[in-house]
Amino acid sequence: MHLRLFAFVISLLCEVIRRGSGVIQKQSAHRGTSVDCRSCLECSRDNGCVRCPERLFLFLQRDGMSHHGTCLHACPAGHYGQRGKDINRCMKCRSLDCEHCFSRDFCTKCKSGFQLYKGKCMTSCPKGTFAHQKDCLESCLFASLGEWSEWSTCVHNGVTCGFRWGMQTRTRNSRRPEEKTAWLCPSQNETQRCRMKKKCPTERKRNKKVRLGRKRERKRLRLLAVSNAGNSTDGTTDATTAHREA
Repeated sequence: MHLRLFAFVISLLCEVIRRGSGVIQKQSAHRGTSVDCRSCLECSRDNGCVRCPERLFLFLQRDGMSHHGTCLHACPAGHYGQRGKDINRCMKCRSLDCEHCFSRDFCTKCKSGFQLYKGKCMTSCPKGTFAHQKDCLESCLFASLGEWSEWSTCVHNGVTCGFRWGMQTRTRNSRRPEEKTAWLCPSQNETQRCRMKKKCPTERKRNKKVRLGRKRERKRLRLLAVSNAGNSTDGTTDATTAHREA
């Protein structure tokens, strides 16, 4: 009984080894039929690479009604590499005029006859820029800017007092306004938060003037009272003197 069981286990093990070696030989033979399959983790007889190593990108190229896959270190022209959790793919740039792109809609290099400006391929550079090799550059990049102006008055909603915080700005322009870059380059502006005077100077002046007026009025009344008191004393003295003489 034990011998039969042992023989059965041995025969089953041999069958597994035989079938496994057959699969390996089949895969090896298949890999040998396609150069593209040498860098694949998984390869199909009809579609080439199906899965690539971690650092490579899967590039699918149309072959009739099907796609043929290849594992590449860098995506070809007109494509960009998109890394994913399970597989990295070569995706096509949206613009046909784009030779290399960072993402689907942002080009980094244009084909011959086109200029690159802010990720777009253009037949001519827009106003305010000039062509430099295959790029459209802003003239402001070469403009020499002057010193910053003094900070403006601190304001809040158009007033300069009555609030705790306001805003102030300063600007600077090109050193040589007669150059071509002067009208191409807008002035640079900076804005910062600033502390304001809670009480407006006009209110303080008005209050001070009112207090001063009241003080003067009180002083005038005191002088008037003293003067009246003196006159009253003089009048009484004169009347007493006249009575005695009589």
